[in-house]
Amino acid sequence: MEVSEIVSRLEASVQEVMLGQEESVRRVLATMAAGGHVLLEDVPGTGKTTLAKAIAASVGGGGFQRIQFTPDLLPSDILGVSVLDSRTSSFEFHKGPIFTDILLADEVNRASPRTQSALLEAMAEKQVTVEGTRYDLGELFFVIATQNPVELRGTYPLPEAQMDRFAFQCSLGYVSVDQEMEILNSQEKAHPLTRVEPVVSRDDLVRIRQAVAQVTITPALQEYLVRLVAATRGRSGVKLAASPRASLSLLRISQALSLFEGRDFVLPETIQSLAAGVIGHRLVLEADAHYAGRTGQSVVAEIVQELAVPV
Repeated sequence: MEVSEIVSRLEASVQEVMLGQEESVRRVLATMAAGGHVLLEDVPGTGKTTLAKAIAASVGGGGFQRIQFTPDLLPSDILGVSVLDSRTSSFEFHKGPIFTDILLADEVNRASPRTQSALLEAMAEKQVTVEGTRYDLGELFFVIATQNPVELRGTYPLPEAQMDRFAFQCSLGYVSVDQEMEILNSQEKAHPLTRVEPVVSRDDLVRIRQAVAQVTITPALQEYLVRLVAATRGRSGVKLAASPRASLSLLRISQALSLFEGRDFVLPETIQSLAAGVIGHRLVLEADAHYAGRTGQSVVAEIVQELAVPV
């Protein structure tokens, strides 16, 4: 099966469940294909959890785990714990739910900072270290985390270091009235998730990631991409700017999205369309800029408008 057919099958399978969310689905899948992690920030009921389950159900042979983050969740509940084996009088490590291919970290901002930090090494290096021993998580390890941006009671804001681990942030948003009618009709007898069957394998996902690396980008566009990120540094109202990790994420996701759009090269429009989602959540604004209504995404949008596109 050709890579283009693999991509089409995966995208079509997820979109059958996520009606009216074509653009968001494609970008989340592109982030997964680029080897990054996604933060979905939206109000309850917009399909964040359903999206993660639809992706997992579409991949045959892939592992899927869901962790419901709560204030009393401990790092060991995520990573695992050593248990004394009475037969051998030695401790045996029991792996936690983080040892999977696709991990749904639901309402991640409800856990304490100590517990949130259990994800840092895993998301950055695809490994965890427990009691001095390193455990690899596998090449396909992919985190979809969700959080509610409105409800603040009982939540802990994600620290800057963890926000930087997410390659892409997006919101699904509300669908149109006609699309919502389609959703009602599709769930009249059963949820569409119950009809999802695997359409690609773990090996197919590896092939997609290998194909992403082959998508070409010109030196001029590479410089343009880096200048977009660098323009956040020293900018008025920005307290903490984007790091080179943002440049790498923007490059890889631009390559992946180009592949999903049926091209083997990157266009300036692709970089521009992804810039806010890749860079915006990494920025920390000064208090006056925040109270003036500016956001990380709006700052990036300003930079995109100001920076000349190479010809």
